[in-house]
Amino acid sequence: MSPDAYVDMANTEATHWWFCGRRKILSSVMESLCLNSSSNILEIGSGTGGNLEMLSRFGKVSAVEMDSKALEISRSKNTFGAAIFSGRCPDEIPFQCAQFDLICLFDVLEHIEQDETTLNKLKDLLNPNGRILITVPAFQWLWSIHDEYLHHKRRYDLSRIRNIVAAAGLEFERLTYFNTLLFPVIAVARVLDRLRSKRTGVSTGSEVPPLWINNALVTIFGAEQYLLRAANLPFGVSILGLIKPKSGAK
Repeated sequence: MSPDAYVDMANTEATHWWFCGRRKILSSVMESLCLNSSSNILEIGSGTGGNLEMLSRFGKVSAVEMDSKALEISRSKNTFGAAIFSGRCPDEIPFQCAQFDLICLFDVLEHIEQDETTLNKLKDLLNPNGRILITVPAFQWLWSIHDEYLHHKRRYDLSRIRNIVAAAGLEFERLTYFNTLLFPVIAVARVLDRLRSKRTGVSTGSEVPPLWINNALVTIFGAEQYLLRAANLPFGVSILGLIKPKSGAK
């Protein structure tokens, strides 16, 4: 990501509606996975450490991050006993054998040029019943200066992510869109970003809105945890996938 993006993340990820709402949804998904205090969890692309507290509620956490500034920030606020390592996908992952019950990539895969190779290598780090939990941005037509600021390589649809996961010797246990309730508002914002980017060079949505608006957006976005317990969602700004090795693949 842009160095400025890491600074923005560090300043906003504790309160911004998108981070807070996403953590509510991810926590709900993880509650269904029968993890416990001895479960080994790995977060790839842990950024400035905004997910460490949440993940630590479900097991013993290790994390990998490539950016030195993000590592410094995450280590400074790591009061949760997480082991945080420097690394880069797909060729500099500081683990060698199967040991993790859950590997998390939360809006990370879109930053990696070799996404298929990365998933293939992470597959070898899973325990026999291990899973990979991913979120990625959806729909290439939503591409805007926001993606460029974050150094995204691509956005995904269900067909594209299925093909990549299958080619890596994995399969989906669950695949769904999310961030659905706010989709119309965000889609309009991204189209406006694209129209005005040459003039302003600024993306909407990075700063924390006024408190009452931010709280309302957290409530709306976070409420999708209940919808997702009942069904997959047909569209959204993002995609969530729970992945496991194909039978006989390991």
